[in-house]
Amino acid sequence: MADIDRVADQALDTGLTVAVAESLTCGLLASTIGKAHDAGTWFAGGVIAYQTPTKESVLGLAEGTDPVSPESAEQLARGVRTLMDADVAVSVTGVGGPGSEGGHDAGTVYVGWCADGTTGNRLLTLSGEPEEILEASVEAAVAALLDLTSR
Repeated sequence: MADIDRVADQALDTGLTVAVAESLTCGLLASTIGKAHDAGTWFAGGVIAYQTPTKESVLGLAEGTDPVSPESAEQLARGVRTLMDADVAVSVTGVGGPGSEGGHDAGTVYVGWCADGTTGNRLLTLSGEPEEILEASVEAAVAALLDLTSR
């Protein structure tokens, strides 16, 4: 994944640190980032929070928040940025499939971010097998990191 190498270059050039929170990707995002060059210098770490109570207690997800929502994605990104004392953070939450969950179709994914005290999110409507949905989710999160580290 060439974009992760660009993220690494930009983080190293600017001195930014990066953190991730992930749910449906269950470690795939952190693993992808950890493979980039000099990750130990700029990758603060990540939290895999699969269950909602973990998202609430570790990352500060407000109780009652739909875990597959724009609010959740932003809260998770903000929470991991604070927890890891990172400059920028991204989060990935959603339904990988193969079936729907909690009233959300498989492939409904939110990528959240937090940097400079601001948060945002992007809805992805993906299709395919669960593995394809997870890979596309990671690619979207890395693209968000690329944007955040280039500001």
